[in-house]
Amino acid sequence: MSHRRLNLTLLAVAVLAGCTSNPTAQQAPAEEAALAAATAADAAASAETERRERSTLDSVVVTGARLSRQAKAAVPGYAYAPPPPPAPASVAYRESFSAGVVAYPQTQPANTEKYAERDDNPVRRTLDEPVSTFSVDVDTGSYSNVRRMLRDGQRPPADAVRAEEFVNYFRYGHAAPNDRSRPFRVTTELAPAPWNAQRQVLMVGIKGYDVPKATLPPANLVFLLDTSGSMESPDKLPLLKQSFTQLVTQLRAQDRVSIVVYAGSAGLVLPPTPGDRHGEILAALDRLQAGGSTNGGDGIRLAYAMAKQAFVPEGVNRVILATDGDFNVGTVSQDALETMVADQRKSGIALTTLGFGTGNYNDALAEKLADVGDGTHAYIDTLQEGRKVLVEEMQSTLLTIARDVKIQVEFNPAVVAEYRLIGYENRVLANEDFANDKVDAGDIGAGHEVTALYEITPVGSGADRLPALRYGGKTVAAGVATDEVAHLRLRYKLPGQDASRLIEAPIARSMLISQPSEAFRFATAVAAYADLLRGGKRIDGWAWTDVARTARGATGRDPYGLKAEFIGLIDQAHRLVATQTDAPAIAGE
Repeated sequence: MSHRRLNLTLLAVAVLAGCTSNPTAQQAPAEEAALAAATAADAAASAETERRERSTLDSVVVTGARLSRQAKAAVPGYAYAPPPPPAPASVAYRESFSAGVVAYPQTQPANTEKYAERDDNPVRRTLDEPVSTFSVDVDTGSYSNVRRMLRDGQRPPADAVRAEEFVNYFRYGHAAPNDRSRPFRVTTELAPAPWNAQRQVLMVGIKGYDVPKATLPPANLVFLLDTSGSMESPDKLPLLKQSFTQLVTQLRAQDRVSIVVYAGSAGLVLPPTPGDRHGEILAALDRLQAGGSTNGGDGIRLAYAMAKQAFVPEGVNRVILATDGDFNVGTVSQDALETMVADQRKSGIALTTLGFGTGNYNDALAEKLADVGDGTHAYIDTLQEGRKVLVEEMQSTLLTIARDVKIQVEFNPAVVAEYRLIGYENRVLANEDFANDKVDAGDIGAGHEVTALYEITPVGSGADRLPALRYGGKTVAAGVATDEVAHLRLRYKLPGQDASRLIEAPIARSMLISQPSEAFRFATAVAAYADLLRGGKRIDGWAWTDVARTARGATGRDPYGLKAEFIGLIDQAHRLVATQTDAPAIAGE
């Protein structure tokens, strides 16, 4: 390949040399010939690189500078080789002519970010559908990803906004369990909806018991890191390395860390290594460079192989996938990747996904893989967010205290005319799946908080959204009690157990309060902010200024400044929407 490219380059030089003898008559043809020759040289190199990458897809190449006996024995049968060189990068051609410098600018790459389509949960008529069932969700990636877009002056696509992840980004101080006989405690609060006093909002809060970091069981972690060419920008691989560096310094001697990378092929950079060898782990991270296409499927397979090799029976076993999600070689079908991850979770190895970067971020894939892998999904847009996710919240991510957590709320049709679940659109379950222990659902980690909001319309309030039925319909049976608004049920499994346990709690009308807590007010402000970003169709006449005013009056304790930052984002989003009224209506006011 190098001889062919050298010959083509020499040919381009010869053409340029001929141009200088008669610049007036031959300058334009010479420019075209030079560009054609240089383009041909780059195409030949790219074609050869692509051929070499295709030839490696049927095997997994293990890379790394450390070729000790321990490393060679880590994955029997795999060959060790130096990391493949980065693929040729696109360049702007500049050729010198006697008349001056002619530049061929690089075209701006198209935005190919992917988000799963979603529609807001509809308003339900309680007489027709009194029961609502969904899986808990502790992901936060949607909020930080949208924050990144707003800071870049971009209107976020409506599908990028997931209300439950906005709400769950913040802590609300839900009451913790009194002891560990139950892994978490459920609380509720009922108050008038801030955007319409004729309606009400029911807030359901779940708080898991916390554990000191020193008492966490041994952790077997596999860092599965995307080192493909698309990861070379500062907000991708460099930020990834800085973020993981913060986690490494927290690891202990009883922990084990492996590092797997993937580009055109998968590679092992660090076999299972004691967590207190910080220098060795950090050196392996520091050596990583971006280059090549993205064979995520092979990377996932190798990562699970390493996790199984270092499996800790009574500990934490988890793969942490960090990527922009741009899988373009090997197993690229999202369905096939989901099946692979779902099969592996049965072995007791969870998958957490961390998103990085802009332009080609595949949010739909990253979120779904975490869902089916019994893990969480976050997006890291700053080094501060990296610390929040990988240091401050890591014990919640690592130690699962309850599995397959499902919530079911049955509303009383004698009291509630209509209801709407805010967010959780991709977590809604069939009602019959609530008691079916074969159906997967979300997990809760140590110290995790989960918050869910229902907007409800009381009977006789006059605030109904659904029209009256022409031919009547079901009617409330005589004698139905009216002292309850709803009945809450929650199912969960303890780790290692297959049978679920049930928690039940009535929600009485007497619980309605006129002065809601700071937590309630801030959570509803966040939900309204998400709705405005999606088009503002569900919060009546509430505007950006109402959301900002409510949030400012409900920040409460804010040790990391996240709530104050949120208030600034409200104003930023408002200004951005106001100045882009002629832009495509992807997230209206």
